[in-house]
Amino acid sequence: MSQRALSPIDRLIATADNALRTLSGNTEATERPSPAAGQPATELSDNERRHAAGLMRVNHSGEVCAQALYQGQALTAKLPSVRHEMEKAAGEEVDHLAWCELRLKELDSRTSLLNPLWYGLSFGIGAAAGLISDRLSLGFVAATEELVCEHLHSHLERLPDQDNQSRSVIEQMAIDEESHAKKALAAGGLPFPAPAKKLMTLASRVMTSASYRL
Repeated sequence: MSQRALSPIDRLIATADNALRTLSGNTEATERPSPAAGQPATELSDNERRHAAGLMRVNHSGEVCAQALYQGQALTAKLPSVRHEMEKAAGEEVDHLAWCELRLKELDSRTSLLNPLWYGLSFGIGAAAGLISDRLSLGFVAATEELVCEHLHSHLERLPDQDNQSRSVIEQMAIDEESHAKKALAAGGLPFPAPAKKLMTLASRVMTSASYRL
């Protein structure tokens, strides 16, 4: 049975609901259990635990930004097929949110206090990109996911050696994000030039530095 097409009001309500669920800090994985579930628990010193929690908090904030970006783009996408791809990608990212939240709780820590700000900014950027063109919107997804992959790989190098639980989560997230970037380009995304990617990298440093501490 085909689903009823959502009206603009329906989409606005769904978007608001997604924002509340994303920022609630109680996300449940919809597709896959956390990769950390199969890893034995290891002892971490207080400094190692705080450092690992800071990195996982940054990763969680990145997933909050991804949710907002996809929702903003889906709201303003011109082609139904592009809107569907954005909503599908956002659904796949829910697992990442849940995994990061669970790992933060295991590390006796919390999500970033700045997540509402990151969500609002990312939603606005995504909506603006969608208004300009679907190709730009998809290209922005690809460039963002490439940047996220770089952050994740750097976190793998900075994690305490014995923290296999956090490591397993980050490794799977990196695999998924790389796949999302490739799919966005294959769907017609506009490849971003190096200067634009450099600007995005500089902006992301503000988020990562603040979320690590707050």
